[in-house]
Amino acid sequence: MRNPPDALMLFAAGFGTRMGALTRTRPKPLVEVAGRPLIDHALNLAQGAGIRRIVANTHYLGDQIAAHLAGRDVAISDETDRILDTGGGLRKALPLLGPGPVFTLNTDAVWTGPNVLSALRDAWRPGMAALLALIPAERATGHAGPGDFTLAPDGRIARGPGHIYTGAQIIDPSGLSGIPEDVFSLNLLWDRLLPGGQVFGLVHTGGWCDVGRAETIPLAEAMLHG
Repeated sequence: MRNPPDALMLFAAGFGTRMGALTRTRPKPLVEVAGRPLIDHALNLAQGAGIRRIVANTHYLGDQIAAHLAGRDVAISDETDRILDTGGGLRKALPLLGPGPVFTLNTDAVWTGPNVLSALRDAWRPGMAALLALIPAERATGHAGPGDFTLAPDGRIARGPGHIYTGAQIIDPSGLSGIPEDVFSLNLLWDRLLPGGQVFGLVHTGGWCDVGRAETIPLAEAMLHG
């Protein structure tokens, strides 16, 4: 088992319905922010962190994503027949990713400041089952709500307000084998791990913008150009 991880799962299979007309004929990972498709922003993070093995899952208009990634060293986990959500999608991609732990990264956000993937790798320690990149709710651009997790002084997290999950993490996927559902969110695995104190958080010190809706694109561009 590799430690630290050197494989990344890019979640790129969603429908992007909150983007409205922008995703009527293209998948959300190909929506441009500051002149670059969202998935390229994610790949830039991976390249900067020196991650050697990258897998992207696809479903809605997945042929466009596959064509965009053609010629790059990115494997495709095809979910054309059935979208599997984050947990099911990660489990299907494990043969391409290799033995865990692995990075996972949502493709509908942009970042400034230190490379979040490098920071996660530097903070990963034996005994962790998951390490989630968080940002305080008051610093989350394009995202409303009180937060997803509380953060203890020792780095362990629990469900509650305070910090937003940014969509970047390192996770040991071995627990996925015990989940009977085919289609499920990684929230299900987190909820199995949280009572044992195996889930930790790392606060991102730079900027982060959730680009899940069309109206957040100008916010993301302003953050990137600021």
